[in-house]
Amino acid sequence: MNEKSHVSMEQHVCLVCGVSFETGNLLFDRRLRASMERHTLTGWSLCAEHRKMFDEGFVALVECDPQRSGAASAQGNLRPEQAYRTGQIAHLKREVFDRLFDVRLAADKPCVFVEPGLIEQLQAMVGPQAD
Repeated sequence: MNEKSHVSMEQHVCLVCGVSFETGNLLFDRRLRASMERHTLTGWSLCAEHRKMFDEGFVALVECDPQRSGAASAQGNLRPEQAYRTGQIAHLKREVFDRLFDVRLAADKPCVFVEPGLIEQLQAMVGPQAD
């Protein structure tokens, strides 16, 4: 049974992993009509795990399939809702990102969408990791 209410719990979708999570905010229908679902997606932000990584100075590289993703804007940017994430994610320190890539990323940008194979290529450059 799908009951509507005048109150809903706000959710966001993580820019990096694409998982929805509760923000802790409540939404109210000001007319007190039963118009809302139990949960309402209202936007994009970072889940707790990826917020922590961003706060520690990391940029997330999110691999996306260009064949399944939507068309990029005239500036070449892919909007989060258009990105078809493959599940491959890597985190680079912002200073390392700036040295490796010819792109200036604004300080408030937590992630970039990359083509398949880039993360694998970066891992090969680093070599095997010792435990």
